[in-house]
Amino acid sequence: MKYKDYYAILGVERNADADVIKKAYRKLAQKYHPDVSKDPQGEEKFKEIAEAYATLKDPEKRAAYDQLGKHAPGEDFRPPPDWGRQFGGDFGRGFEDLDLSDFFEQFAGRGRRRTAAMPGQDYEVTAHIGLEDAYRGATVDLELGVPEFDGNGAMRRAQRSFKARIPKGATDGQRLRLRGQGGKGVNGGPDGDLYLNIALRPHPLFRASGHDLYLDLPLAPWEAVLGATVAVPTLGGTVQVKVPPGTQGGHKLRLAGRGLPKPHGGAGDLYAIAQIAVPRAASEKERALYEELAKGASFNPRGHFEQEAGHEHSTH
Repeated sequence: MKYKDYYAILGVERNADADVIKKAYRKLAQKYHPDVSKDPQGEEKFKEIAEAYATLKDPEKRAAYDQLGKHAPGEDFRPPPDWGRQFGGDFGRGFEDLDLSDFFEQFAGRGRRRTAAMPGQDYEVTAHIGLEDAYRGATVDLELGVPEFDGNGAMRRAQRSFKARIPKGATDGQRLRLRGQGGKGVNGGPDGDLYLNIALRPHPLFRASGHDLYLDLPLAPWEAVLGATVAVPTLGGTVQVKVPPGTQGGHKLRLAGRGLPKPHGGAGDLYAIAQIAVPRAASEKERALYEELAKGASFNPRGHFEQEAGHEHSTH
């Protein structure tokens, strides 16, 4: 009987735990699945991967396999003495006539080879949604090109339409998993999963960063100087916000809990960033007021220029 290194086939260490083995198997199975692989040897590799996983995922089979020892791939070998009695093997043929996979089928008492159950292919698609959808949750219609065989046995990509529920509070770049919405399983294997990559569309007012939102808040010069109460839009409706006197451009006003909802309760914050807005045109009366203010004001917005220039002169 020729030896097959099931651990090497799956690309894992011999002491790998069940979770590592399962992840390695799923990754390779998706890569070499006949529906998607372009490798000429893909189908054979796919069967080999399934064979290795069918043995290593079963604790009893894996223990029996490990007792066979480690040999070079393709090397002829025989099980150790008393291996059959230890693991309950009852073989009707000589070891030389058995393939290793048949060997373990007989070991399991089935007496015949069975194609291992294979999970369906996982699919991935980008879901473009608006901020309002992220705030309230939404059901979106999506289309995905999936591989399938036509009537002549040739593989093609077919369009599949489906509905997906986006939970409220979904964030840009988030990856959502929809169980069982992927490709169909093979030989009784579970259906694959569908992964949604969330992409938020640009919004005319808000910018999102995780669950927090940012909004530019225009203020008239007198509102920034004197302070004011102004109406600020949020995704949940307009709220009144107090602007403190002497507010500078770029100052952030925090509106707690007015951002996107969080999965386990609560919500992010909304930050209104003060922007001093200057009128593009002023009436004669307004101009006169500005001129009067300019004459009487002691404020010099460029005073630090003069301080820096004085510092430069003093160092020379």
